[in-house]
Amino acid sequence: MVLTYIIIVIYSISLLLIFMYSLAQLNLLTNYIKANKKVDNSIKFDFNNPEEIPYVTIQLPVYNELYVMERLLENIAKIKYPLDKLEIQVLDDSTDESVETTSKHIKKIKELGIDIKHIQRTNREGFKAGALKEGLKIAKGEFIAIFDADFLPQTDWLFQTVPYFKDSEIGVVQTRWGHINRNYSTLTKIQAFALDAHFTLEQVGRNSKGHFINFNGTAGLWRKECIYDAGNWEGDTLTEDLDLSYRAQLKNWKFKYLEGVVTPAELPVVISAARSQQFRWNKGGAENFQKMMRRVITSKNVSFKTKIHSLLHLLNSSMFTFIFLVAVLSIPMLYIKNEYAHLKIYFYVMSFFVVSSLIFFVCYWHMFKNIYGGGFVKFIKYIGSFLTFFSIAMGFSLHNTIAVLEGHFGKKSEFVRTPKFNIKTGKDGWKNNKYITKKPSAHVVLEGLLALYFVFGMYSAFIVGDNGGDFGLFPFHLMLFFGFGYVFFKSIFSKA
Repeated sequence: MVLTYIIIVIYSISLLLIFMYSLAQLNLLTNYIKANKKVDNSIKFDFNNPEEIPYVTIQLPVYNELYVMERLLENIAKIKYPLDKLEIQVLDDSTDESVETTSKHIKKIKELGIDIKHIQRTNREGFKAGALKEGLKIAKGEFIAIFDADFLPQTDWLFQTVPYFKDSEIGVVQTRWGHINRNYSTLTKIQAFALDAHFTLEQVGRNSKGHFINFNGTAGLWRKECIYDAGNWEGDTLTEDLDLSYRAQLKNWKFKYLEGVVTPAELPVVISAARSQQFRWNKGGAENFQKMMRRVITSKNVSFKTKIHSLLHLLNSSMFTFIFLVAVLSIPMLYIKNEYAHLKIYFYVMSFFVVSSLIFFVCYWHMFKNIYGGGFVKFIKYIGSFLTFFSIAMGFSLHNTIAVLEGHFGKKSEFVRTPKFNIKTGKDGWKNNKYITKKPSAHVVLEGLLALYFVFGMYSAFIVGDNGGDFGLFPFHLMLFFGFGYVFFKSIFSKA
């Protein structure tokens, strides 16, 4: 009986925390809807006056990007901006043959009269944060634009973003990510779905009310003064962008998010690449919660509501832990419910938390509708997209829970870059990519066993109780089976 109550308590706390998080998302949806009705009256530099055009440095932190470097450099060379006010830094930590090919491309760009430098370090100390910090020491620009190797900004990107720095309180301008290979596969579609929610609902919802948001590591601009004032780049977490963002906002710097400026990028097409990216993001989120929690709580210049949203933001990745606990304990709970009649009223009360899923459904529908349009046909398509996303996201919950726990308990690990592929359509190949992880993660076996575990959960629905079964959790267990089965199958057999 003691074990029964332990299971009930853990299950209940996890559901409660998920419900609180869903309420925060609902609040962000309200903010998002209100923000879309407002007219942006931000002051801007007048680029018709040459004296108001500031000096900009573009930083390109790269590491072994053989397949996308030519595409990146050709794209960056096309960006429109006065050449006497523009500098490009290729911060190249590469250790393979891409160094030589990159050097050749840079020489060609120099011949166009563009100020571009190939900066190499003798070590990868601090990883990406270290490279950015090293480049900053000699950067000429008052403002620093940063692009990862798989991003392809539009030619007028600087003209759309730099003017907002007319407001001296703004330290960062961040743009929305686009996806050049969104429809490549189910994997890319669900990644795009999740990122679209973050870059619409969450970023706008927080930014519109002055809550903390994060520079997303790429496709954004920093005021150099802001970077130095916040303490410069630090490499003690796996998400150096989130870390510096919070330190800057705790120093009262404002962030400007531009939903309408879309910067296209490539999504990982191989599940091993998606796993490494997810692991880094989720572990980094937990590391930053540990690093920033006390600073946020004790800050005297941050409102109570902003503190709540900030803590939930930092705990974003930790939600996977609670989802995983709810999933695993749902089968014992099914038996407990039908074994102990005196606890049935508790289960009726707890069923209220199905509202969490409905809240997420409504929030993501607004995101989907804003990007793809509304109507009955689009809504039906959305239902399929949401269920697929929800299932596969739960399928990643074990993998992401391990990342989160490592982050909270301070286990350090190397910054593992996400392999790039230069892939847009199903005709483009990826199997010969030298950066792909050949060996499946050790967690894959557990994910396969969990898929079977939820088959048992579905079977249990037919045999528990005295009234012909209990099918309340059957759809949940079906989605979990699909999610873990998908992740297991793709990791073992196709990897993409």
